[in-house]
Amino acid sequence: MKTSFYRTFILTLLMALFAWSSTVYSAELKEDIKFIDLDGNETMLSDYKGKWVIVNLWATWCPPCLVEIPDLIMFHEEHKDKNAIVIGVNYEDIAISKVKAFAQEQMINFPIVRFEGKMDGITSPFGRVYGLPATYMVAPDGQVVAARTGMVDQKMLEGFMAKYTEMNPPAEAKNTTQKGEE
Repeated sequence: MKTSFYRTFILTLLMALFAWSSTVYSAELKEDIKFIDLDGNETMLSDYKGKWVIVNLWATWCPPCLVEIPDLIMFHEEHKDKNAIVIGVNYEDIAISKVKAFAQEQMINFPIVRFEGKMDGITSPFGRVYGLPATYMVAPDGQVVAARTGMVDQKMLEGFMAKYTEMNPPAEAKNTTQKGEE
C-alpha cells in the first residue's frame, strides 16, 4: 500500500515537472521579432528584456485558445508590474476590427499584436507552428527557453518560471552568492 502511494506520488511529481519537457528548448533568435499592435504601433521583443515574455499565438476560431484566455488574463494581471508580460499574437487573416471586438468581448488585458508580414499558417518568427494555441516562453535574458503547442494555464507558466529561475539564477544572484561564500 505504501509503495503504491509513493509510486503514484513520484509519477505525479515527474509528470508535473516535465509537463514542458517535450517542448523545452533554448533557442537564440536570429533577429529581433517585431510586433505590430492593433493600432499599427510597432514594438520589438527586445523591448521587454529583463522580464519573462509569454508569447501566445491564438485565433478567434480556436476553441482551446478560448479556454486558456482567462488564465492568461489572470497571469498577466498578476505579473505585468513585476516580472512577466503576456503578448497575444492573433495568428489568422481577419480584419483588425474583428480582432479588436473579440479582444473586448473576452476582456483581454494584455497586448494583442500580429507579426510583421503575412502569416502562412505554418511558420512564425519563432519557428514552425504545429497548431494553435502555441506558446513561447522568453526568459528575461531574451532567450527562448520553452515552447508548447496546446493550452497553458497560470499554474503551469508560474511553475515553469520558478523552476527555470531556480536552475538558472540571474547573474546578480550568482555574484551575491559567490561573495557570501568568500
